[in-house]
Amino acid sequence: KDGTSHFLRQRLTALANIPLLLFFVGFIISLNGANHSEVVSAVSHPVTAIALIAVMISAFIHMKLGMQAVIEDYVHAEGAKIVCLFLNTAFTFAVGLTAVFAILKISFGA
Repeated sequence: KDGTSHFLRQRLTALANIPLLLFFVGFIISLNGANHSEVVSAVSHPVTAIALIAVMISAFIHMKLGMQAVIEDYVHAEGAKIVCLFLNTAFTFAVGLTAVFAILKISFGA
């Protein structure tokens, strides 16, 4: 019922993840050997914080969609499938929210 839009969302997030994750890896490499205050200063920059939040949102949505496809294809018992899909959504939401909260907390200097 929802196959085409699921497919398109997964491909769109995969496409968005290419430059976002390249930025993320480059950012992490650039901070190699930096002390705590340098890392906080780098993450506190508004453009960097927005880019890091975009990385987290795109990566977690992509992860959720990928795991959803695996669950729908390989979990055959209907009850177990519903539980797994709920846990997949809850996990990605909780971890994604925690990551965004951490970035915002660092960014606003709390």
